[in-house]
Amino acid sequence: MATLNIFKQTGEKKGSVKVEDSVFGVEFNEALVHQVIVAQQNNARQGTKCTLTRAEVRGGGKKPWRQKGTGRARQGSIRSPQWNKGGVVFAPKPRDYSQKVNKQAKRLAITCALSNKVTKDEFVILDELKLQGSKTKEMSHILKGFKLDKKFHEAIDAKGKKVQKQSKALPKILLIVGEKDEAIIRATANIPYVKIIPANQVNVYDLMVSDKCITTLDQIKKIEEAYKA
Repeated sequence: MATLNIFKQTGEKKGSVKVEDSVFGVEFNEALVHQVIVAQQNNARQGTKCTLTRAEVRGGGKKPWRQKGTGRARQGSIRSPQWNKGGVVFAPKPRDYSQKVNKQAKRLAITCALSNKVTKDEFVILDELKLQGSKTKEMSHILKGFKLDKKFHEAIDAKGKKVQKQSKALPKILLIVGEKDEAIIRATANIPYVKIIPANQVNVYDLMVSDKCITTLDQIKKIEEAYKA
């Protein structure tokens, strides 16, 4: 079993916890993760786009002018695609974009994404996350304690060594909480780079696009119960 550090809200290390290797120690499967993300995005598509073909546009039954002798190009209907208010050539129609993903494949993809966060040291575990009120200032103070209000990237200095430099882009932080914590939801509402999801809605896409993932010890146990082999 792997061992992960536990931190206080202030950023100080409090201890460590052993986690399931079947959830946080899985070898990364890029092809599977890509497949599940594509399916997740397709399942989110409405597929309600609809336009009319020339056969469905009203009017245009009469030939605009005779075939020959006018000096103009021959036309058969004013509802042809080249005409204004005419039909669309390959008109999009309502369709179902959804893709089926097997439960085992989805579970393995989520564990791959979680393990990837742990491997890259982008997974932060707090002993607890409690706010005295529901102020944005209080949540921002917690993020600053972990230096999560800034995004860093690797760069090469003049001596050819790798160093961390601050990026202009804001970091994307994924906060995994309990069912509904109104105080935390209100405290992060005005922080654009923080996204909150409940532990039972953890998904591959949000894990992969985030720069850091923050959760509590209680939610770790729930994730392990849901996704351990």
